[in-house]
Amino acid sequence: MAYLGREPVNGYYQKQALTTDGSTTTFALDYTVGTVNSILVQVDGVLQEPTSSYTIASGGTQIVFSEAPLATDNTFIIYLGTGYDTAIVGDSSFTHPELAERAASNDKFVLYDTSAGTVKTIQASNVVASTVQRDYTGDGSTAAFTVTDGVTENNILVIVNGLVMLPGTDYTVSGTTCTLTTAPSASDTIDIRELPA
Repeated sequence: MAYLGREPVNGYYQKQALTTDGSTTTFALDYTVGTVNSILVQVDGVLQEPTSSYTIASGGTQIVFSEAPLATDNTFIIYLGTGYDTAIVGDSSFTHPELAERAASNDKFVLYDTSAGTVKTIQASNVVASTVQRDYTGDGSTAAFTVTDGVTENNILVIVNGLVMLPGTDYTVSGTTCTLTTAPSASDTIDIRELPA
């Protein structure tokens, strides 16, 4: 059908024909629906009543008839709307790529502000992180110790036997490794404290 002007964008509904056999009552839907009222179901020319003639199952992905349509029945579904799956902040099914290193100071976190009842963002530099403490024991030869990726010489404290080491002089940091200029002696206690960024 031709239209004068812009073609309508509403009122175009998807149709799904079902192949029935007289015994099957459950069929997969082509589209996920939110409720039984999101579809019109016709069996051999008769419009079916939601809930009593059919229900929706498996999170809106299946239709279940109360009686199996016959093999000779012309059965089809008209979709009035489809479900939209979206994750909720805090939902365990929420999938996301994970940041594998320490957040940069200009990175942002998404959080739910309970006092305002809304979702907001907060810059990483405004988040007070807890200090990470790593304890090692010297062996007389090891000078490299593991730290969190993204820390720098200026946001960690390295303490050997109670003496605070000088960044850039007594130790350097590269990636996940803090390297002391001189390997601590055997039984020396090494305390590395990663400070909030």
